[in-house]
Formats: sequence, C-alpha cells, structure tokens
Amino acid sequence: MNSFDVFLFVIFFLTQTRITLLLLRAARRRFTGAALLAAGGAVGLCGAVVFCGYLLSFSDLAARMGFAGEGAQVWGACALGYLLVSAAAVTLWMVVRAVKRHWGRDLDAGRRRALNTAGAALMAAPLAALGYGFVKRMDFHVREIDVPARDLPRDLEGLRILQISDIHLSPFLSERDLERVIDAAAGIRAHLAVVTGDLISSRGDPLDACIRQLARVKAEAGVFGCMGNHERYARVEDYTERAAARVGIRFLRGQNRQLRFGDAVLNLAGVDHQSLAGKKAYLRGAERMVAPGAFNLLLSHNPDVFPVAARQGYNFMLSGHTHGGQITVEILDESISAARFFTPYVYGLYKMGGSAAYVTRGIGTIGIPARIGAPPEICVLRLRKA
Repeated sequence: MNSFDVFLFVIFFLTQTRITLLLLRAARRRFTGAALLAAGGAVGLCGAVVFCGYLLSFSDLAARMGFAGEGAQVWGACALGYLLVSAAAVTLWMVVRAVKRHWGRDLDAGRRRALNTAGAALMAAPLAALGYGFVKRMDFHVREIDVPARDLPRDLEGLRILQISDIHLSPFLSERDLERVIDAAAGIRAHLAVVTGDLISSRGDPLDACIRQLARVKAEAGVFGCMGNHERYARVEDYTERAAARVGIRFLRGQNRQLRFGDAVLNLAGVDHQSLAGKKAYLRGAERMVAPGAFNLLLSHNPDVFPVAARQGYNFMLSGHTHGGQITVEILDESISAARFFTPYVYGLYKMGGSAAYVTRGIGTIGIPARIGAPPEICVLRLRKA
C-alpha cells in the first residue's frame, strides 16, 4: 500500500468503527440475550464482508490472492462504493450535528424542521453523486486535440492519431458498450491507431471479445498497442500479444516500428507497463529504440515516465492509466483526484522541453463503476508544427 491507500484505510476504519459502535448501541437498546448476540454477530459479519470486499477492490492484490472474475470485481466495487459513501455521509452527519448543537436551540420549530431536512438532503448527496457517476461512465465521446510539436517533419503535419485506452471490458463495461465506442472510432479517418493498455480488468474478463471489437478499428498505417498493468495482473500479456497479432494489431513490447509518411519517418515505440514500484528503472533500455532523424513516438501505459522519455529523446508520448482521475472535484480551478497522489500527469497535454505527452481519460472504470468530472473519451490527436 502507498501513503494514499493507507490514508484511505484509516478514514474507512474510523468511519466503520463509528458505524459499528452506533449499531451495537442500538442493538443493546432493543435486544437482550441470544437476540443481542445474534445482532452483534450480524454486525461483525457485515464488517468482515466489507473488509474482504475492500481488499478485492485492489486489482493487483486480488490477482495475487487468486481471486478473479466477475464476482470478485462486483464484490470489490460494492464494498468500495459503500465505504466511500458511508465515509462522506458520516462526515457530513458530524457536521450537521455540530451545526444543530450550535444553532438548533435558538431556532423555532419551523426552522428546526428546515435544518433537519437540509441535513438529511446533505447526507444523501454522496449516494446521489455516486448514482450520477454510474450513469456518466457511459457518456462516450470523441475528443480532437491539436498537438504542437517542435521539429515536426513537413509530411507529418496534420497526421491524425486515434487513441483508445483503458477499456476495462468487465462486468461494468459490456461488449455492446464497447461496440458503441468502436462504432464511433470507425468513422474517424486516422493515419495511425493505437491502444494504450488495460483491455480488461481481471483474469476471466472477456479479452477475446475486446480484441474482436478492436479488430474493427482501421487506420492507414495500422493499429498498434502497448500493455497495461491489468494485462500484467491477469497474466495475459503473452496471450494478448498473440491473439491481437492474429487480427492485425501489433503490440510493441520493448519494440519499435518505423512508419513512413511521404518523406517523413515516424518511429513508433512501445513498452510494457512501467510499474511505480520500479520507478528507478523507468524505460530502462528504451533509449535504444529512439531513431535519429525520425519523429519518435512512445506508447507507455503509465504517464509517469514522461520526464525520462523526454530525456531519452522521444518527441511525443501517449499514455492512459489514470482515467483522468475517474472521480475528480474542481476546487479553486484545480482538479482534485486520487490520481494526483501517484503522478502529476493525470489528464491532458503536457510539455517538457521539446517533448510532449498526452494522457487520455480512457474508456472504462476500475474500483467503482462511476465517473465524476472525468467523462470517458476516444481521442484523435492531430500533429501540428509548433
């Protein structure tokens, strides 16, 4: 666990401890003897179910524990959703109670009822927000972005790159949903198409169905990809490479391909997922794939490697992984999300010296099936001379 995970665990633990004590106190008021023991056992069992579900919400941990498939993902999502909503609701309840204590005694009956109603509505807001995010996760749209590139060869001016990322075909994104995404992408006349990892969420997810849909994507120079962390967790990297190759999609795993457009060469390189745990080894050996005189484009699922890619000489990098934060809140014109605890490259176009990187929000979700402030996107990136 990293520091943010530890922080969340402490918040969830304190919240659930508070809820457990309230439930046990209520049980002691209503029950005695065997009935009280049964009520206490039920409260303990519910806590254990939530705790186990919370562990399953960590995809890498669930994979190491041998839990995979639809049941584990649904269990983990329900537990994480409950913990987030309950933590927010308990916090708001404590705020409302403090307000009542401070001002409630001086209010007449009508204003006290209004305060109670407002408090109840405020405490229900986290659940309403989660429901809104559940619906918005399917709000697929195409986003076109101009990318100013220094030293861009003339024949690459206006080159259109289609990027699809973080599909996470799983219980929370069906093949029919993905079909809608591919239908939207099929109408885009791209010179090059790339898939930047996380086709599925867990071992047992319909990987073949995902590849079957991606096979419908067409581009002048072909379709290429790189592996994400969830291919690694599910231990399907080799299978994904072979199955995709059979339908004409080439996953670049520490490899590069030189694509010619007129008199210009676009050197396309790709790497397997670069783990945050191995930060000191980011892109080790990837400098050998840089082609002098070409426009060098790197596919890396993890955007955190951007400074290293820029130093190695890559002109442009395409990434995903963060889902744009998936759940973000804007405070004083700043987007706040959990992803910012892991990387400064959460969403959008970034520049460093003569290099640029684009981090997409991607298509699917992980953890809880909701998106707030970070709608899914299909990207079309158009190269422009800076």
